[in-house]
Amino acid sequence: MQYFLHAYVNGDTWTNAALNTAKFIGRGKYLSRKVRGWSTAFILDREDLPVSKYGGAWTKSRIHDEDLKSELLTHLQSLGKYVTATAIIDYLGQPDVAKRYRLKKAISLATAERWMSGCGFRWTMARGGQYVDGHERDDVVTYRQSIFLPAWYALEPRMRRWSVIGGELVEEQAQDADSQSHIVAWFHDESTFYAHDRRKKRWIHGSETPTPQPKGEGSLLMAADFVSADYGWLCSPDRNESARVLFCAGKGRDGYFSNDEIIRHAEKAMAILERYYQHDDHVFIFDNAPTHVKRADCSVSARNMPKGCKEWGIDVPVWDANGKIVLGPDGRTLMTKACISNGFFNGSPQEFYWPEGHKHAGKFKGMAQILTERGYDVTNLKAQCKQCASGATTCCCWRILFNQPDFINVEMILESTCSARGFQVIYLPKFHCELNFIEQCWGYAKRIYRCYPMS
Repeated sequence: MQYFLHAYVNGDTWTNAALNTAKFIGRGKYLSRKVRGWSTAFILDREDLPVSKYGGAWTKSRIHDEDLKSELLTHLQSLGKYVTATAIIDYLGQPDVAKRYRLKKAISLATAERWMSGCGFRWTMARGGQYVDGHERDDVVTYRQSIFLPAWYALEPRMRRWSVIGGELVEEQAQDADSQSHIVAWFHDESTFYAHDRRKKRWIHGSETPTPQPKGEGSLLMAADFVSADYGWLCSPDRNESARVLFCAGKGRDGYFSNDEIIRHAEKAMAILERYYQHDDHVFIFDNAPTHVKRADCSVSARNMPKGCKEWGIDVPVWDANGKIVLGPDGRTLMTKACISNGFFNGSPQEFYWPEGHKHAGKFKGMAQILTERGYDVTNLKAQCKQCASGATTCCCWRILFNQPDFINVEMILESTCSARGFQVIYLPKFHCELNFIEQCWGYAKRIYRCYPMS
């Protein structure tokens, strides 16, 4: 009516203004006549406005009833995470509920879904929050606070620092630069690149048709490298030599990136650093992956130790003359028994096997005898609890040995290999990949990689 009267006042004829108004909203002559009739009645009586015959309180959804809405919301929340619209139908189908809200028949599924929206629910994927992992696990916190952070703070004064001055990155002059060489922290990690990993979003023309896609992620290529804030990727100054290792992981290919490959990779990196960067002291930063923290096969460990004296050893792989693991007819690694290394107590070696001339010569002494020699009374102690109590340190023989200094401070193979050549190794706390900035380097590398055509 407002549009029609504006058109009429602006010079259009009464009939044409009504017809143009009807056409404007996609209607015909019938609405044109109705608009003229409504407008005539309004001109004669300014209170006479058309009222929809479908209006009224009965056209409002019952979900606008605050009592009903509150009751349904309480019921739905009591059902847990996975609620459905049929839960509303079942609830309103109860005789007492239907009588209370004067419902003569059950609502439809479509109505129930609308009422779910009215109660504030949406059919969508749940929003994910922060991942819960072991950041605050007791052993992780202890390692982070007692070992990692003190080690890092001890090295930090000798590390290079940079500041942004005038839009340029300028190295700060250390106060004791003349007395000690700089320490360079080299962060290590591996990353896997998949053949079918490509960008999913791009500009697509409307005429482009779907094309067949390969299944799965495709073949993979693992890249392992070191990076530092001082020099970037670990390579020679002329970039002709690089510490980067490319590895086709998988059965029937190069196998898997085991501790042996980690050792060879570290030796390759140390060779480049010794050749080109002798003026710096270097520290390798590794994460706490099992392949990085592997101990020597015969290193001291309380795992599966018997309490009494007996013939006992640990399973170790058989190696051939070329330094390769020997495989059996079934393709599995051949294993043999070997004696574990001796321990240390009060700064002196402690033999774990009876010496020659003893009636049990060559046999393992047992946890009871080892602890007795260390001054513990193990008369009423079990060999090992099924589940040691939290915080317990003397509940069983195994737990006591587990907490002995020579059992705790066993050097990893990677540590001993690097320290033998004058390089320090620090392990990041478990679950703390955010401390390893090489992850950002790998992320950028994958972003570039995904822009290239599929290989």
